[in-house]
Amino acid sequence: MNKLRPAEWEALCDGCGKCCLNKLEDEDTGEVAFTRVACRLLDCDSCRCGQYEIRHQFVPECVRLTPHNISEIAYWMPASCAYRLIYEGKPLYDWHPLVSGRPETVHEAGVSVRGWTVSEFEVPVEEWEEQIIEDPI
Repeated sequence: MNKLRPAEWEALCDGCGKCCLNKLEDEDTGEVAFTRVACRLLDCDSCRCGQYEIRHQFVPECVRLTPHNISEIAYWMPASCAYRLIYEGKPLYDWHPLVSGRPETVHEAGVSVRGWTVSEFEVPVEEWEEQIIEDPI
C-alpha cells in the first residue's frame, strides 16, 4: 500500500459514499455504529464529496485517509471499503470499478448510499442514534 502513488491510492475509492456517513462510536467498547445521516458535503447522486479538494475548509474534522494512517482508521470504515479490504489483504468485490471497469457498478450492485441518506442538516445530532443502520457491507 505504501508503494501506491497518490492517484493510485485515490483510485481505490469505489464511490459508495459510506465513509461519508456519520458514525457513532461507543466510548466504552469502541464499537462503531453507522447512521444514515450523511455529511453535508456528500453529493447524494454521485455518492462522492461535493467539495473533496477543499473539504477541510467546510468540515475540518473530515479524516484524510492515507496508506500511513489506514491501520488506525480501518476499524470504522465499512467492511466493503477497498481501502480496508486492501489493508486486510482481501480482494476487491466484483462490483468495484477497478474490477468491473465501470463506476456505475457500485450503484447497480446496491452497495452505495445512493437514495437512502439524509443530510446532517435535516437531523439534529441528538437524534442521530435513531438513524443507526446495520453496518453496510
